[in-house]
Amino acid sequence: MSAPLTIGRLGDMLRILILASAVALPVLGLPVPALAGSFMPPEGCQTFMTVQARQCRVSNHYKCSADPAGDQWRADFDQQGPFFLSRINSEAEWVESFDLGEVAVRQTLDPQPSDPASFSELLASQVDTFAFGLTREPGEKTKVTGFDRLTGRSVVIDGITLQVTEFEFTETDTAGTIIRQSRGQEYIHPEWRLFFAGPSEWNGGDGEFLPIDGSPVQFIFPGEPGFAATEPLFDCDPLMTRAEPGPSPLPAALK
Repeated sequence: MSAPLTIGRLGDMLRILILASAVALPVLGLPVPALAGSFMPPEGCQTFMTVQARQCRVSNHYKCSADPAGDQWRADFDQQGPFFLSRINSEAEWVESFDLGEVAVRQTLDPQPSDPASFSELLASQVDTFAFGLTREPGEKTKVTGFDRLTGRSVVIDGITLQVTEFEFTETDTAGTIIRQSRGQEYIHPEWRLFFAGPSEWNGGDGEFLPIDGSPVQFIFPGEPGFAATEPLFDCDPLMTRAEPGPSPLPAALK
């Protein structure tokens, strides 16, 4: 994948991999009829974009007035509700993320990475390498190394022009044992300073690579139908849709 492979993106990719293996007989490319909930960001924050993606995921992007300039958040929903929350900075480094299971688990980028991920470097030099540490509560530490590279190609998805990247990364534990690896492509929007998933391959540490594709399908903005939706539409299992979704605030502990 191209560009900074950081905590949020790592957790995001792993979740896509889990969903890909868990959803039986997906209806590829066909939206699942469902009532749409309405995403409610924390107080002082404003949603600016909703992205419906493959692998049965919808993401709501938002910014908060109390955060440093350039920071932005993303809340991911599957058919059961919110499952992942992440914050990036202006260089698309994932400052922190939350795996929203029964108990929210926080993961953070360690200070002073040896080779920080840099969106600016990727745009200026067409390639960006990275090497950094992550800490997951209650103290598990891992190391991530890899690169993002612009391919010179672009695609148009739902009227939005995105640049195509290629990437590779490896995450290891403190003993050097490989936890996961991935390679493939992503998409970036230079002005938004955002990465979006693309077709790739994942290895969960056993040496076997599994193809997955969490590419965006629809970009939805304020005032458009489907903005702030919390029900994913693509590659979903109709039997798993919720009957009566309502407003979807984030867990109180994360506000």
